[in-house]
Formats: sequence, structure tokens, C-alpha cells
Amino acid sequence: MIRIYCRARHGAARDLCSDCAELLAYAQEQIRQCPFGIDKPVCNQCAVHCYSPEKRERIRRVMRFSGPRMLWNHPVLAIRHVLRSRYPGGRSK
Repeated sequence: MIRIYCRARHGAARDLCSDCAELLAYAQEQIRQCPFGIDKPVCNQCAVHCYSPEKRERIRRVMRFSGPRMLWNHPVLAIRHVLRSRYPGGRSK
């Protein structure tokens, strides 16, 4: 989602701009440290908010922009995310 956002908003053709690269690295580190591991729910349904308020707002901006575009870029991932979002605990069965 960050790559979609960066390409459209910052004109990054291949590599991410420095701000988006930093946000991606931060997000990957937070996910890696998630106490739920592979059972991690989608972030908006998670009881533990591991992002700082500033980063959380940046991620929300990216997701609001990129979410609808995911259907065209990565339809399987988009559908899987929607399904995970609809089940209690954020996991599809």
C-alpha cells in the first residue's frame, strides 16, 4: 500500500521516497515485534496499538488512499484483507 501511495503522491517510479521508505521500515519493524505473531488481527481491530500517534495517522492516510486502488493492483490481497476485516478478531477461517 505504501508503494502505491508513494508512486501516486510522490512520483516514485521504482524506489520509495525517503519519507515512505522510513514509514515502510517502521511498519515492518512494528509488525515484526507484534505480540500476536501470525495470529495478528487487522490493525483497526487490534487491542494493542503499536504505532506512535504520528505514524498511525500517516499509515491511515496511506491506507485511505491505497485501499481502493488495491483492487486493481493486488486483487487477491485486497479481497483477503476485506475478509479478514469482517471476522471477529480480524482473522478469516
